[in-house]
Amino acid sequence: MDDELAALAEAHGVATHYEDANQRRADVDPDVVVAVLAQLDVDASTPEAVRRALAAPKRPPSTIVLREGDVLDETDPGGDRAVELEDGGRVELPAVLPPGYHRLGTRTVIVAPRRLPPVPRAWGWMLQLYAMRSAESWGMGDYADLATLARRSATELGAGVLLVNPVQAISPTLPVERSPYSPSSRRFANPLYLRISDLQAYRDADDATRAEIDALRPPNDTELIDYDAVWTAKAKALELLWRRQEHRAPEGELLGFARFCALAEAHGPDWREWPPAQRDPATATPDPERVAFHAWLQELCEQQLAAARRAARDAGMAVGVVHDLPVGVHPGGADTWAVRDAFAADVTVGAPPDAFSRLGQDWGLPPWRPDRLAEQGYEPFRAVVRSVLRHADGIRIDHVAGLWRLWWIPPGEAPKRGTYVHYDPEAMLAVLTLEAHRAGAVVVGEDLGTVEPKVTEALHEHGMLSSAVLWFQREYDLPDHPLIPPEKWTASAMASISTHDLPTVAGFLAAEHVRVRADLGQFEGPADGEYEAADRERGELLELLKQEGVPADDLVTGFHALLAKVRSVLVLTSPQDALGETRQPNLPGTTDQYPNWRIPLPVALADLFDDPGVRRAAVALAAGRPPAAGGNGP
Repeated sequence: MDDELAALAEAHGVATHYEDANQRRADVDPDVVVAVLAQLDVDASTPEAVRRALAAPKRPPSTIVLREGDVLDETDPGGDRAVELEDGGRVELPAVLPPGYHRLGTRTVIVAPRRLPPVPRAWGWMLQLYAMRSAESWGMGDYADLATLARRSATELGAGVLLVNPVQAISPTLPVERSPYSPSSRRFANPLYLRISDLQAYRDADDATRAEIDALRPPNDTELIDYDAVWTAKAKALELLWRRQEHRAPEGELLGFARFCALAEAHGPDWREWPPAQRDPATATPDPERVAFHAWLQELCEQQLAAARRAARDAGMAVGVVHDLPVGVHPGGADTWAVRDAFAADVTVGAPPDAFSRLGQDWGLPPWRPDRLAEQGYEPFRAVVRSVLRHADGIRIDHVAGLWRLWWIPPGEAPKRGTYVHYDPEAMLAVLTLEAHRAGAVVVGEDLGTVEPKVTEALHEHGMLSSAVLWFQREYDLPDHPLIPPEKWTASAMASISTHDLPTVAGFLAAEHVRVRADLGQFEGPADGEYEAADRERGELLELLKQEGVPADDLVTGFHALLAKVRSVLVLTSPQDALGETRQPNLPGTTDQYPNWRIPLPVALADLFDDPGVRRAAVALAAGRPPAAGGNGP
């Protein structure tokens, strides 16, 4: 690659080469680098343009990042030597600033704690909340089911933590987006999970209205969860209750989100396809009545999410409810409409080619622009983290390596024709640490797959947890990649047997993950080799059980007993694993070919806690970890 183009790319954080999944250097085509630079408003289309861009004066950093106790001794470009503190005070430099977001002239100063407090040892559940159907819920799990799970898991099973699938906002349109990892907004909650009968408006309604609402309830015994039926029913019920509510005009970020929802009802879920005047928040004209309605729904979500969190705390959970933050948002959703200047709207993110996806992956999500984040003092990222932690005791960051770099795919290109764009991890981690510190929350980074070692090291340095999954815990630097024994697992981790994207315990033992992928034609050749590999992995895990003295007469319980022996402070399992469910919640690389995010639990929520498999798993995992305060344990 031309040296000048390479220098320009480096100045803007655009990679010209990277290390692939096989630890080999992969060079990025120059035209891909030029295309990505263009998405950052950098013209590199000709050698002359590259030289002009290199010669342009460099602006000082828009954001200064410090850790608690650091001395700030800088002069703003405007000559200012005083910092305006977040609380309204003013400090002359040099000075040690308190944690917070401050201003030095035109620049933002972020001061964050050096690390978060230690995370208590606990076991708990990884929940797909939609799958938890109870006698009171409407066709899928809801926020009240989350409260029940927290309370009963703590008091009856001794659990100390619940990790919940993302419950961020959808567009209020049909068909409903099923994937919790492609929300319309990461700043607001999903009203699809509201428990109608728990609303004060429902309790205050007259008998006729309650009867009319009760008649809307969809069945709870469908083979797969019907999101459209659930939302249609709940939307009608909420409309009936709304007619009796006092209307209040929303403000701030909530106003922008509610305006999007009102417009989406009229014009569809993707603002890029709306009439031209409605695409711009400055000229859009949503119905004020509908704006107020959608703002009200968010108030209801906040109330029920807060109730679930209180249930966990009142039951004495050591950690509590941990919410999941997706890596991005829908490109035509509420966040890109309201704060679009923070996104590279024409780019999608994904992953380069590897052994599992030889053509690379395109997740269809637009990335933050690193330059705009810095210019805005990371406020867009702050708002997202803060919104999750408003009703959480912890946050899990999906694809945490994205705080360092994301694989950008330019418009019109295939997934493999992309490159990495780098972010400022110190700033991103400072925001995360500061917000978690203020909320008293734990932070877990999902660092599975091909992730640079510095990512995991930085998480641990700041008191955050990494992720550890039994299927992947191997010594990859040794021949044949032997399994890592439990006593050598990372202590600063959230450990589990599997994840929502991987086979369940029973599915793994039966090679169900191979059968499903073979039936769907996901393998390039015959599936015999895949079955052999699955059988070999099964044998290795059975040998590990033997080495650890774990009985193998009941393998589902055996794997939970093996997990209980790991050093990691948090150990989690899913109800699907404990129940012996063979179907995994999501099969990557599929949409409608597999019932992703639609599979309910095979038992009702009320029966979950007395299921023999669940009790055995809970007994195994509780070993070595104190039960929730006030809980009796299984």
